Amino acid sequence: MSDAIQQEQIDQGVMETLRERDHSALAQQVNHLGCDNNDIIELLAYYMALSEQENDELFDDWYDNLSKDQHTVLKVFEVYRGQYEHQN
Repeated sequence: MSDAIQQEQIDQGVMETLRERDHSALAQQVNHLGCDNNDIIELLAYYMALSEQENDELFDDWYDNLSKDQHTVLKVFEVYRGQYEHQN
């Protein structure tokens, strides 16, 4: 299966999960990744720090060089964050 098709399936799964507010499908996507907790914390910290800066080029360069697993973690993070922001 090509990366583009897999990415489209992940994106569709994320959107379905967002509509359903069910985290089980998202958990399945990240539970098998080759990242440990420290890797994920570091990724999210860097993501948040760069997101708050006004240097779009720096952020884009960083984001473009992430692995597929790191992109998946960030997508899942954004879905969770969006759900929690809209609950309040």
